[in-house]
Amino acid sequence: MKKLPIILSILFFACNGDDDNRNNCNFLFDAGVNLTVNTNLPQFSQLAFPGNSVYVSNQGNNGIWLYRLNSATLYAWDAADPSHTPSGCSTLTDSGTGDIVVCGCEDANQYGLATGQGLDGNTQPCTLQPYRVDDLGNNSYLVTN
Repeated sequence: MKKLPIILSILFFACNGDDDNRNNCNFLFDAGVNLTVNTNLPQFSQLAFPGNSVYVSNQGNNGIWLYRLNSATLYAWDAADPSHTPSGCSTLTDSGTGDIVVCGCEDANQYGLATGQGLDGNTQPCTLQPYRVDDLGNNSYLVTN
């Protein structure tokens, strides 16, 4: 019976280790997002075609990137670099190369909108923060978290 507190203490300290990767990817907050996207409207018309993306400001932490993967899949990612606290330089912008978005901060982290994964050179193993996308029919989608 005297061994139980010792065993529990060992388990507590062993399971309570510091995970730098997890801690360094907690910069973004859960921003309330409720956005209706209709690809028939001019501001979203590019999303009717696979491989295209659209940036929407005033949503999420620093806006939202919408990306049409294929005819059946639309992704929504927070436009703030998850490796930085939200700031002016942490907003991800179009790199001009395919589905790649880039951070404006010194490290210039890059992410792929098709996967949300960081690309070569990222200083942290963070991935883009996804949002839920529901197909409402008639080329309309609801983006929420």
